[in-house]
Amino acid sequence: MSITFNADEIFEMAVQIEKNGAKFYRQAAQNTPDEKTKKILLDLASMEDGHLETFQEMRKQLGPREKEQLVFDPDNQAAMYLKVVADGHGWEGKKDLAEDLTGQESIEDVLKAAINAEKNSVVFYVGLKDCVSARAGKDKVEAIIKEELGHVAVLNRHLAVLK
Repeated sequence: MSITFNADEIFEMAVQIEKNGAKFYRQAAQNTPDEKTKKILLDLASMEDGHLETFQEMRKQLGPREKEQLVFDPDNQAAMYLKVVADGHGWEGKKDLAEDLTGQESIEDVLKAAINAEKNSVVFYVGLKDCVSARAGKDKVEAIIKEELGHVAVLNRHLAVLK
């Protein structure tokens, strides 16, 4: 059975994913002794906060029709599924990566995890873009995709310096 989400539910997932991403970057920054890496990670956390605000604002602007339930769901299973997707997607494709941080990871390990996560984020948001109308903010989703691609580039450059 395929599950169809309305725009409100999709933005709900996106908000959770951005929260998880910011949490990961802050936790990784806290565990990182290198000040340059710490700054990069905190800057990325701040960008994820900006994405979160964008999605929250887009969600507020949705009309009643875009929040309309698309399937009969008396047990609220779709909402539970969304939570699992967002939390299982955790942040950018995996379970909540921040929970796995022990402080013992190398900077290289953190950067590689972040790169993979950002790539998965791009895939998620490309799919999201196709579900959002121009009126609901498709251009904002496109801008976030570009920023996420920029995150991959920043992380890759920092990783290259370490090698």
